[in-house]
Amino acid sequence: MTTPAVRTSGVSGVSAVSAVSGSERPTRLRHELRAVHALVYRDLLRLAGQRAHTALMLLHPVLFLLILGGGLTALIPDSSLGVGYQTYLFPGILMMTVQAPAIMVGIRLITDRQSGYLRELLMAPVGRSTLLLGSCAGGTLVATVQGAVLLGLAGVVGLPYDPLLLVLLLSSMILVSFTITALALALAVGLRRAETFHTLLGVVMMPLMFLSGGFFPLRSLPGWAHALADVNPLAYGVDMLRRCIALRAPDQAAAGGIEWAGGPPPLPLEAALLLSGGAMALLWAAHRFNRPE
Repeated sequence: MTTPAVRTSGVSGVSAVSAVSGSERPTRLRHELRAVHALVYRDLLRLAGQRAHTALMLLHPVLFLLILGGGLTALIPDSSLGVGYQTYLFPGILMMTVQAPAIMVGIRLITDRQSGYLRELLMAPVGRSTLLLGSCAGGTLVATVQGAVLLGLAGVVGLPYDPLLLVLLLSSMILVSFTITALALALAVGLRRAETFHTLLGVVMMPLMFLSGGFFPLRSLPGWAHALADVNPLAYGVDMLRRCIALRAPDQAAAGGIEWAGGPPPLPLEAALLLSGGAMALLWAAHRFNRPE
């Protein structure tokens, strides 16, 4: 007579455990998502509170576009680029605009570690990878917002204010911002001094920018530099921005971008390469970040 009771009790116990574990999963997920939201919100608050700093960061690419671009327009014939130099320079300027705030995420990770804020943050009941993902998402959003402001200068360089063109450029900047932010975190996650990170940026990021095709056509580079450009994520970002312009404004299309076997790679493939490169950099950074401090 007691056997059925035991069986019933066992079944109900398993059901209770399953119900508890099932309820823990969405609760855990909510905690992780709230942590990501909090970190993104912190970056947005910082962006809104540091207006002078944000304005100065935007002034730099604007001066490049108007002064450098305007000065070289008279020296570089349109026939060599297919468009005016300012129009050619515009995707590179967009890249510069999103690059600066994306890199700041890496610097902030180091300064948070030095100030002790990171140690307090790690006491939160969420995974370390979640904290890194929140930092990456916040940096991506801030970089995209600043890049979107520069889209207002599209008419200055002769591009139409076509809604679909602006959406394509904005989507490309989101992808580029994510990739650069993930690379910055991958560089910064193992460092303890901001000075070392700045030095590393000078060694890594500046050559990548000059090999991106943002300032001059890649075809004008020597042969050995073409191989470096083919593995440069910034080159694919600039090329993707230019090809988005070519889709909606063919008369403003510039030549001299990434070429595979004599022709440009498919645009979706370039986007996939950027996304996978950023994802791999973020996964590697998360692996390093999960080590005990």
